[in-house]
Amino acid sequence: MIVLVDTCVWSLALRRSNRNLSPEESSVVALLSEVVLEGRARMPGVVRQELLSGVRHQAQFETLLAATRAFDDVPLTAADYEEAAICDNLSRAGGISGSTTDFLLCSIALRRQWAILTVDKDFAHYGRKLDLQILPGYPATSHEQPGDTPGI
Repeated sequence: MIVLVDTCVWSLALRRSNRNLSPEESSVVALLSEVVLEGRARMPGVVRQELLSGVRHQAQFETLLAATRAFDDVPLTAADYEEAAICDNLSRAGGISGSTTDFLLCSIALRRQWAILTVDKDFAHYGRKLDLQILPGYPATSHEQPGDTPGI
């Protein structure tokens, strides 16, 4: 299965030192490595932009830029943005709010039947209203409730 990788997971792998990762974070980075090596990882442009934004040092930016260029952009259409609005509306109707970017990622995954690899607990909440396939990670588990704190 193809896997849409969320910014937070790329950030763990590319912006943090392995020695500073918790055991849970290390397992997520190992899963990302497996998905990348199998050629199943996808990086939408909005994730690329988030990952490259806020980098203070040009050398680190260039390193990240080179790493992200290994992944082709996911071509998006008007239908992806329309579906993102539907995802947002369905979630809000159920009392779940989220960011425009998150709902765009949900749309991309849903329309293509891809899984999402994330450590953002918001996706577990979205999954209560949307038929998302979320890969195991932390803290994105189905038993969390709004207001729960991450397990890190």
